[in-house]
Amino acid sequence: MDSMYEILLTLPLFSGVSRDKVSQIVGGTKLHFLKYTPGETIVRAGESCTHIKFIISGSARSTVSNVGDRFSVSQTLAAPDVIAPEFLFGRTTLYPCDVVAVDTVGILQIAKTDYLNILSSDRVFLINYLNKLSMFAQKGVDGILSFTQGSLEERFAYWIIALTQRSGRDITLTCKQRDLNAMFGVQRSSFMSMLDGLKERGIVDYRPGVINILDRQALEAMLSGQD
Repeated sequence: MDSMYEILLTLPLFSGVSRDKVSQIVGGTKLHFLKYTPGETIVRAGESCTHIKFIISGSARSTVSNVGDRFSVSQTLAAPDVIAPEFLFGRTTLYPCDVVAVDTVGILQIAKTDYLNILSSDRVFLINYLNKLSMFAQKGVDGILSFTQGSLEERFAYWIIALTQRSGRDITLTCKQRDLNAMFGVQRSSFMSMLDGLKERGIVDYRPGVINILDRQALEAMLSGQD
C-alpha cells in the first residue's frame, strides 16, 4: 500500500489528496499497471481515448502529425506526465498523437467511468483536473491573438505550445522549408530571419527540415507578454 500511495502521490492530478482518500481509491478502483518495451506503441493517433494514462516510470515519445505527414511535432514525456488528458472528455475523444516507448515504460491506466467516480469523490481531484483542462483551453486564446496581431515569432511559438505539453522536452518540429513558408504565409527569408533570431537567443537550433526547441518556456513567455 505504501508504494502504491507514493506512486499516486507523484501524479499531478492526485496532488494534495489525503492518504486516507488515496487508500480508498486503491481499495475501490480498478488500477491497471502496464509495461511497454522500447519501441512499443502505447497510443496510436485516432485511437479512442477510453482511459486516462499516467506515465509512472520511463519515458515516451509523443508525435503529432498532419494529414499526409507534411509536418510533425515530437516531444518526450516522462513520469509523472499524463498522456493527452484533455481528450478524455468532450466532443473529440480521439488521441491526436502517436506515443511510443523510448525505454521501458510503466503506465497506470484508469478507465473513464472509474476516473469520473474519482473526480466526484473529492473536490481536490476535480480542481486538479479542471486546472489541467483550463491550461490547455487558454492556449487557444493565446493562439488567436498571436495569429491576428502577433509577430511571426509569436505565431511560431503558438504552434509549438499548442502541440506540446508544458513538461515536454526534446521537442522537434519536422517539416520541409517550403511547407513551413506556405503554412505561415511568409517568404523563406522572413522565416529564416525569425529562426536565426531565436537561435541567437538560445531558444531553437535547426538544420534542413528539422527545428529543435531548446527553451519551450521562452516561447511560452512570448505569448504571455513576459519576453
